Amino acid sequence: MTSSVPVLDLNDGNKAPQLGFGVFQIPDGETADAVASALAAGYRSLDTAAIYKNEAGVRQGIERSGVARGDIFLTTKLWNAEQGFDSTLKAFDASLAKLGTDYVDMYLIHWPTPKRDLYIDTWKAFIRLRDEGRIRSIGVSNFQPAHLERLVKETGVVPVVNQIELHPDFAQNDVVAANTKLKIITESWSPLGQGGDLLKNEALIAIGKKHGKTPAQVVIRWHVQLGHMVIPKSVTPERIKANIDVFDFELSADEMKAIDALDAGNRMGPHPDQLN
Repeated sequence: MTSSVPVLDLNDGNKAPQLGFGVFQIPDGETADAVASALAAGYRSLDTAAIYKNEAGVRQGIERSGVARGDIFLTTKLWNAEQGFDSTLKAFDASLAKLGTDYVDMYLIHWPTPKRDLYIDTWKAFIRLRDEGRIRSIGVSNFQPAHLERLVKETGVVPVVNQIELHPDFAQNDVVAANTKLKIITESWSPLGQGGDLLKNEALIAIGKKHGKTPAQVVIRWHVQLGHMVIPKSVTPERIKANIDVFDFELSADEMKAIDALDAGNRMGPHPDQLN
């Protein structure tokens, strides 16, 4: 792990870097360069998914970087169509083959897809793979409080992470509270709101100028100070470096409140209860 990025304690006794590099929407052919740049910049946590179709590119980026596999916290996710006990085991094998590794540090159920009603059986497969040592930590993504409660009630195993859409324009306080109650770490995807108008916000610009930072760096720092894991993505080496350069300043309580006040409940992705 890098010295600059804080390490969080997971509820299963493992540890994970608080800030990582996401590869959502990066084409497989560009992923190796982006991952190699991220590892060179000091990232030691990588987040991919089967549906991104760039797991092979992640492998190539790791190989090219020269960073040892044991120094990298590697996460991938199971896609919706592969949910179910046996199909999960098969899909996991396929992901491992593409990633060129015999284990992952964290495996996530990508979406609950409640209409399929398979996430309990899927979770049982996750537990088996964890017990076999092929996954270090198991978690979920995009789970609502009711999904979490059912998962824990029926299996007794609490996810280490719930990775959800979270940015200043969509703070998801209800889901964060449910995560906290169960000692699940909240991990933010699309932490910058996919760029756009959010990073043009005057309050963020003003806070950034005060600290000599960009609005994007301010937002990433906000996530860090909230205690969330966060996985910004970029394909630009300069932005990749800038996104990890957020540990040499601190937002004041008033600045945190000003960013909190930007929450307008604007979800960009699909609602978890509706995606199947």
